[in-house]
Amino acid sequence: MPKPSLAVEEFLVHGLQYAFPATRGELTRGVPTSYAARPLKSLIAKGTEPLPVWPSADGPARGVAFAPLYKTAPVAAPDDPPFYELLALADALRGGRPRERKLAAEALGKRLRMAE
Repeated sequence: MPKPSLAVEEFLVHGLQYAFPATRGELTRGVPTSYAARPLKSLIAKGTEPLPVWPSADGPARGVAFAPLYKTAPVAAPDDPPFYELLALADALRGGRPRERKLAAEALGKRLRMAE
């Protein structure tokens, strides 16, 4: 029987995008997520496309709306950096391009193994 953390990792990497598909919207102000937030922000070069952001009037960035897993994430996450990073990694898995998804899966796997 696989360890619970391995099962969670497998679901997050391979199932999250189907269970909680990414929903994008219009340009808005918000909190950066996915590859636009730590820890992927330093690994992915910013292109010409608008960054994914959780809509929030108090957000520090302008980008394309990316619906969070839970509506209060834009308020809670910035006050808890490790939590924010996990949510951003989850968003990269939900709606990222292949390279972003691969980097997010690696980073998430490291965090899950450290928690064991």
